[in-house]
Amino acid sequence: MTSKRALAAGLVVVLLWASAFPAIRVAAPELGPVGLSAVRLIVAAVALLALAPTTRIRLPERRDLALIVGAAFFGMTAYQLLLNTGELFVPAGTASIIVAAAPLVSVGIAALAFSERVSRIRLIGSAVAIGGVCAVCLARAGLSLTSAVWIIVAAMIVQGIYHPLSRVLLRRYSATEVATYAMIAGTVMTIPFVPIDWPQLVSASSGAWLAAAYLGLLPSALGFVLWGYAVARMPVVASTSLLYLVPAVAVMISFVWLGEIPLPSELIGGVVVIMGVAAVSQGDRIMTRISRPGRRLPPTPHRGRTASRRRSVPSLPRHGGDRSGG
Repeated sequence: MTSKRALAAGLVVVLLWASAFPAIRVAAPELGPVGLSAVRLIVAAVALLALAPTTRIRLPERRDLALIVGAAFFGMTAYQLLLNTGELFVPAGTASIIVAAAPLVSVGIAALAFSERVSRIRLIGSAVAIGGVCAVCLARAGLSLTSAVWIIVAAMIVQGIYHPLSRVLLRRYSATEVATYAMIAGTVMTIPFVPIDWPQLVSASSGAWLAAAYLGLLPSALGFVLWGYAVARMPVVASTSLLYLVPAVAVMISFVWLGEIPLPSELIGGVVVIMGVAAVSQGDRIMTRISRPGRRLPPTPHRGRTASRRRSVPSLPRHGGDRSGG
């Protein structure tokens, strides 16, 4: 049973991760894609390191360093650079819908690299979600996809690669530890590119810096800590289902914060994406439940004789006899 605290933590994470998309739209034009990535990662890494004594972060083992670097490259450095660049031209709500399809890539990686079985319902769900992504991508670009849309698609792909890599690490480390390792490694890999956007960093307004600090402290650092807390105390179905709310909440926040009005075709495509991803993530569990209806245990000879004796003496009152008689 899901605790109220775990559910509340999960809902806060949805709000924080959804708000990251419009916050990027505020900060990226002034700080630059690289500048925003560097500031966000540095703030998040410092915050997580400050919490290390409380969260009992261990040093990673040497054998896992290559995997940590790979996960950090895809999930932190490449993802943030691509998303920040794409959102210079693509609305925040649209970007959130495209990124929501990242689990499709994760399923493909898991099937190819880890030999996980891909069922028919997962294939159908993938096709449905891909159709939704195409509808969202073409909503504003017509029949020709802009380079900015392709950059967001690339961000979705690298985010999908990150998840199966981090899943391997989560077998040996806590969610907070994996987030800390990834943030630190991602920061180290991003800093060499900072000179590209250094002039923008120096001249950026306080509002852009505040948005970048917000992204590092709340969606990145606090978001990962709260998500680790929620996932540890919630069923997988419940925690995964919460993530389907992120695009919808991102669209609403973008409307209130930035005045972005989604196109009807984008909203329809977003619903299709969520339906497809839901089928990919939860379809196997649903089909398993349908194929395994509740089975009644056949009465044993002893239980049958007991029931016969009870039916043969109707004058003796029994409390709840029908329920306990078997």
